[in-house]
Amino acid sequence: MATQHERLYVVAYDIADPKRWRQVFKVMEAHGTWLQLSVFQCRLTARRRAQLGAKLDRIIQTGDDHVVIIDVGPADAIDPRVESLGKAYRTVERKVTVI
Repeated sequence: MATQHERLYVVAYDIADPKRWRQVFKVMEAHGTWLQLSVFQCRLTARRRAQLGAKLDRIIQTGDDHVVIIDVGPADAIDPRVESLGKAYRTVERKVTVI
């Protein structure tokens, strides 16, 4: 999988039910790096982005919950300008996983 096909996303969510919130959190942990309470950053290919959207869509309740997926741009070509107060901010880096 070539890195030039990955894009950087920021995902934020507001989930009304604690049980659904935990389910969404677990899905997000598998797809990205946790920034704070309900915010993750993710490096995803188009396929992984579609999988993430489908998983979240199966969990959330349309009238009660809200998920925002922000496409920041090509993961290797973007250097996000982020002001971080308190804990340090680090852009998610590509990690190779051998199975």
